[in-house]
Amino acid sequence: MGDSLSAGYNLAAEQGWVSLLGARLAQQQPAWKVVNASISGETTAGGAARIGDELARHRPTLLLIELGANDGLRGLPVALARDNLEKMIAAAQGAGAKVLLVGMEMPPNYGPEYTASFRQMYAELAQRRGVALLPFLLAPIAGERDAFQDDNLHPVAAAQPRILEHVWAWLVPQ
Repeated sequence: MGDSLSAGYNLAAEQGWVSLLGARLAQQQPAWKVVNASISGETTAGGAARIGDELARHRPTLLLIELGANDGLRGLPVALARDNLEKMIAAAQGAGAKVLLVGMEMPPNYGPEYTASFRQMYAELAQRRGVALLPFLLAPIAGERDAFQDDNLHPVAAAQPRILEHVWAWLVPQ
């Protein structure tokens, strides 16, 4: 479950990192299935509202939660995002799914305290709920302007394989 970064905003359906993950797993683990329940513009509140239905519909063994960027970009309270993410994690764990929480970083627009609090939210949740944490989805491309579309928010198609490799490292036991 995610936002536009996982939905593949402004990309062909097969170009996004989640689709690339599905293609890789189809080759390596044909019995496994990837469902992309990401929605562009999604906030943690939207994810928390949808999580029950998505869990019942798909019955995942592993749930990647990549949400929070839109909350942060809108300057919404970090406590609200934290509560929504915790509801999603608890619901997934209650349904027997393992969780990989995928964090985001915020630009300094709202000040250093907000940026630090936002980053810390993911680490605190992962520790409290005992889930794996990938600290920053866009870490491998964050400093590269040409890795982003004109909006400087959404990665281009050429950057998607690098994002997949970053996520893959957290999915595959070392």
